Amino acid sequence: MCRLSLLLAIFLGLASPAVAEDFPYPPISTIPPAPPGPPRYATVGPATFTRWSGFYFGGQFGLGNGNADFSGATQGGVAYTLRNTYLESDFTPSQWPVLGTANTSALSYGGFVGYNTQWQDLILGIELNINYSTLSLNAPNSPLSRTTSADSAGDAYALLLSGAGSVTNIDTATLRARAGYVVGSFLPYGFAGPAVALANVSVSSTLSGIQYTSGTVGTCSGAQPCTPFSFTSSSVKNMEVLYGFAVGAGVDIAVTQNIFVRAEVEWDQFNPPPGILMTIATARVGAGLKF
Repeated sequence: MCRLSLLLAIFLGLASPAVAEDFPYPPISTIPPAPPGPPRYATVGPATFTRWSGFYFGGQFGLGNGNADFSGATQGGVAYTLRNTYLESDFTPSQWPVLGTANTSALSYGGFVGYNTQWQDLILGIELNINYSTLSLNAPNSPLSRTTSADSAGDAYALLLSGAGSVTNIDTATLRARAGYVVGSFLPYGFAGPAVALANVSVSSTLSGIQYTSGTVGTCSGAQPCTPFSFTSSSVKNMEVLYGFAVGAGVDIAVTQNIFVRAEVEWDQFNPPPGILMTIATARVGAGLKF
């Protein structure tokens, strides 16, 4: 028994290197390092925008160019003077355009006050804008001289129509609805709204001539006399209120948290007494304070 145990021990001792040699342990594999992941960033908060919300006010000055078409300004006065006459119903002298278009420029100054609401980069607001100027428009006058054939009553006429028109000392006020978009420190915006103006408005017309009862211009006799005449109509209104509308665009620029400067253009249209169409285009610069 002891010999068997000894022989078994010798056998196992001889066999162990062979088994180890025939069945080597697998090599320990090297695990490659994981590739680097994306860089880790700090948590980013919500975007911030320049604050434009709240009340603001400021002052401004500009240069305005006014244009007024007076071509129909004398119609009402002449038509009223010749009402219920064959001269007007047959030949309509009231429709003769004797006044032209006036165009001039002048400086203006004024102020503004408004309120903005803000939704991140979208700005909506309302603004009252008032401007004073010495802008004055005076119509060029081109008198018309015409002769007519016999009217329905058998009378002929030699006529001369002239006129005058002006809109002076024009001050304006606009109530604007504004919309803008924040771009850094800049706020480009557009606006539109009703406009009113105070101005001195004067229009006059003079119709003169000779009435030929003979029915032929230049033919006069004792039984058919030639009768000269002259009619003048005028309308003068100081501090007349004119109604219209305004549109425009501009940009506000934040200089500090509470101070901003601006540049803008505005186009206004007004309809003074019938027959006049007036427009004013203005470029302005200004500065303001916001709360």
